[in-house]
Amino acid sequence: VTTKNKEVEVKENEGIDLTCSHSADFGSNPRVEWKFKNRMGSQVYVVFDGKPTDPYSSRLSMYSGSNVRFSKVTRKDTGVYDCEVSGNSQFGEVRVTLTVLVPPSPPVCKIPSSVTTGKTAMLSCHDGDGSPPPTYTWYKNGVPLPAEPRTISGYQNATYSLNTTHGSLTYARTSRSDSGEYYCEAANKAGPVQRCRAARMEVRDINTGGIVAGVIVALLLLALLGFGIWYAHKKGYLPSEFSSLA
Repeated sequence: VTTKNKEVEVKENEGIDLTCSHSADFGSNPRVEWKFKNRMGSQVYVVFDGKPTDPYSSRLSMYSGSNVRFSKVTRKDTGVYDCEVSGNSQFGEVRVTLTVLVPPSPPVCKIPSSVTTGKTAMLSCHDGDGSPPPTYTWYKNGVPLPAEPRTISGYQNATYSLNTTHGSLTYARTSRSDSGEYYCEAANKAGPVQRCRAARMEVRDINTGGIVAGVIVALLLLALLGFGIWYAHKKGYLPSEFSSLA
């Protein structure tokens, strides 16, 4: 069992043929079935016992015995197709991979607005429409961040890691120099590059002065409260029960 093309690409809403031919070893009337498995691993019959199944019958037909023709494909048709031929005590199969080309949409980006120095910062970028799955590029202040920073002059001390497949940008330990305006681009072979809206991430030092001031204020309030209770007790303003406890 063979095919003319094991890797097939087609734009969404266009038609395409998937070919499957077999030798005479299977007899004069072999059984032909096509199975489809999507990206999630779910498998269904496209052709069962030589006939298109109900979900496909309106846009798929058989020709030349074992080939299938889609009149129109959608992004959900991306996956692998197995042509199985049996007959005359023989069995054979061939696999065809179909990629329906869909341009990416503007990706969804999550960029923290404020991070404390030394803490981890995680930026994410994702597009669920593009086919094949897009690759991602992150920009800081309009300059693309290299995926392998330590191999690029000027980035040897960078503390981030970038996954171009999943779109994640992670700073293990942020510094004030990591502050800037960030955005992400998604790209594949099907159409123009798309980007998300830029957002600023600010890396700030811990406000030790504010913390100390807050502690001092809290202590002063406690001291003032204690003085108030003592003064009220001295003047006899407190109830007798409270005075005995005091």
